[in-house]
Order: sequence, then structure tokens, then C-alpha cells
Amino acid sequence: MAQPAILESELAPYFTTKAPFQFPVNFREGFVKYWPVVSLILLLLAIPGLLVFFGIGAAFLPVAAAAGVGLLYTVAMIVSLAGAILAAMALPGLFNRRRQGWVFSYYGQLLSLASSVFSISLLGIILGLLFLMLLFQVRDYYN
Repeated sequence: MAQPAILESELAPYFTTKAPFQFPVNFREGFVKYWPVVSLILLLLAIPGLLVFFGIGAAFLPVAAAAGVGLLYTVAMIVSLAGAILAAMALPGLFNRRRQGWVFSYYGQLLSLASSVFSISLLGIILGLLFLMLLFQVRDYYN
């Protein structure tokens, strides 16, 4: 097996064997089959939103800095952009069911989770953890 990704060995038991529930096998197989297409569509839909987000974010950054939340907002924006780049890099590997695609998705999800923490989004944190659990439970489908 390939070298484990950062924190992969430590997190794997919590999202697989020690997880509060397991996703059904049919759901996992469907996820592996359709996730690359869904990911591509979501990425294409996110591009205009990211451009607007960064445009408005840049416009309000001086106000945010005056309010004391500028650094946190800037970090969340940069982490979100890095996550989107990793999602784009994961696409070829996801379509070919290569481990590299899974690893890029994993790193992108870790960054997305970090962004949710920086922006104090409880819903984002919960959904991020659920998606990480799903990623770990489909990890064996990627060679």
C-alpha cells in the first residue's frame, strides 16, 4: 500500500471501525461511481461563487480588519481557495479510481473542515466530519 497521507493513519480508525455508523455498501459503491461527476459539476458551479466571494471579501476586508475579524476571514478565504484547487486536482484520480485522487480529496476535505472551523460554521464542521467519514469508508475502492 502507498505511503499514508498526513494524519490518515491516526484518523482512519475513528472514521471506520470506531465510527458511530457505517455507510451501506450500496451507498459507498454509488458514491465512488458518481462522485467524480458530481464533484466536477459542483466545482464548475463554485467558480462564479468563489469569484464573487473573493471580490466581495476583498472589498469588505478593510471593514473586517477594523472590526477585528480581518485575519480570520482572510485565512478562511485562502483555505477555501486551496481546497477548491485540491478538488480540481483530485478529479483525474477520482475518475480513474486512483489513490492519488482519494488523497487530494482527503486533503481538500481537511482544508474545508479547517475553513469551517476558522469561520465558526457548526453546520460546515458537522458536514465536513460526515464527508471525511464517507471518504475513509470508500478508501479501499481507490488503488
